[in-house]
Amino acid sequence: MRIRLDIAYDGTHFRGWAKQPGLRTVQGTLEAALARIVGSDVQFVVAGRTDAGVHASGQVAHVDLDDAQWSRIEARHGRAAHDPAGSIAGRMRGVLGAYPDVTVTRSALAPDGFDARFSAVWRRYRYRLADDAAGFDPMRRNDTTSIRGSLDVEAMDAAARTLIGLHDFAAYCKAREEATTIRTLLDYRWRRDDDGVLIAEVKADAFCHSMVRALVGACAAVGEGRLDVADVVVLRDALVRTSEFKVLAARGLTLTEVGYPAEGLLSARAEQTRARRDTDGSMLGEPVDDE
Repeated sequence: MRIRLDIAYDGTHFRGWAKQPGLRTVQGTLEAALARIVGSDVQFVVAGRTDAGVHASGQVAHVDLDDAQWSRIEARHGRAAHDPAGSIAGRMRGVLGAYPDVTVTRSALAPDGFDARFSAVWRRYRYRLADDAAGFDPMRRNDTTSIRGSLDVEAMDAAARTLIGLHDFAAYCKAREEATTIRTLLDYRWRRDDDGVLIAEVKADAFCHSMVRALVGACAAVGEGRLDVADVVVLRDALVRTSEFKVLAARGLTLTEVGYPAEGLLSARAEQTRARRDTDGSMLGEPVDDE
């Protein structure tokens, strides 16, 4: 029985999503919580494996429960009188305790063909950046990066929009052996919110490792006047990592949403993504390391 789980977490004290021996991770914490409920080990498949310190408000995962595990869920509430799959989120929240830094906001039976990782068609991230004009809010210290000086948000937004499209983003990715850096950047824009904090919205079919934080760092350099608007494309097309800008801190980054096609297209999308990876060995379109 495949279950879809919608997940949120403060990544400050996690060593990223992926389970690692001896380290506290989001995956390890959630799998341990669900294992207590179903009586045996489980394994989550996630839409995007976030890096250490990165947060999520709209992460998506799925888990496959065998007959024995599903029977334990059904036995708790009864098959007819309750929604067993929907009860999993509440039961996991109970195991995770009061005020946890990770939670399951919703659980449901996954539609036919659903794969949290391979069925996804896009991911959206938000980055919060506070300059001197915005000031420092200690209540937001875990999800906002601070930078000295005042930034030109109009120039940053103009630079961001020049990067949109299908391109090789090698200059904005941390290299991984046999992994492509070609991505479709669907949207990238900057604005100031009501408190003056600079907000980046970044959407792509998938992201390679450190890509969002590198894109943010490049535009911050434009906002500081260290780079011109046109430079971000010049650097991108050079296809090599550069010291012209800094990759900004993980603390300002949050995965806010994952997009999926209509239910009837879920299986086809998953097959397409897997086929593209298998054909060239490069994991094109697969979110191996979103951030």
